[in-house]
Amino acid sequence: MKKNFATHILLACGTLLGMSLSVAASAADAPKAAESCIACHGKDGNSTDAHVPNIASYSEEYLGNTMKKYKNKERPCVEAEYLSGSKKGTKSDMCKAAAELSDDDIARIGEYFSAQTFVRAAQTTDPELVKKGKSVYKLKCYTCHSEEGSFPGDHAGILAGQKMAYVRQQTKFFKEGKRPMPKKMKPKMENLDDGEIEALVHYFGSIK
Repeated sequence: MKKNFATHILLACGTLLGMSLSVAASAADAPKAAESCIACHGKDGNSTDAHVPNIASYSEEYLGNTMKKYKNKERPCVEAEYLSGSKKGTKSDMCKAAAELSDDDIARIGEYFSAQTFVRAAQTTDPELVKKGKSVYKLKCYTCHSEEGSFPGDHAGILAGQKMAYVRQQTKFFKEGKRPMPKKMKPKMENLDDGEIEALVHYFGSIK
């Protein structure tokens, strides 16, 4: 009995070690297609720029769909400066970056970043807005952004601990009709006023 228990423990430890090594390898062995992504979003998918979103742990499905939308110019393409790499200091945008990628490149990028760990940004928030935002979230957002917007399986990105400047910018694009919305999201987003949106920004930004 003791021998069987010990065997199970060893197997479990071996499995955990294997998983740890696999994650470490995935972080070290980024596909060449991800070089331009890493230059802005960081090698582990967590950017140092307050305006550039963290994309680690996003689902492969969401990353793939997002890249294809940029490739087809279905999302606003904001110009940004490369933070590292051979193009450091030069500017480009997501539409241009995505245009250079094949379907296989996009699949490999999605596989790579989905295997990384999302790091929630440390940000300054207003307690009253956080409280209000939590109420708005429960009323209008939780069905598609479950677990406080932290569940990758929703295939809707990650909002919990995401850069507030980015969430604010993208919400503005939604409201202005510049970024397409899922059918379920559209009526809820259109009924949010500016105060509710800012409260949501603070709520998601407060999640550590």
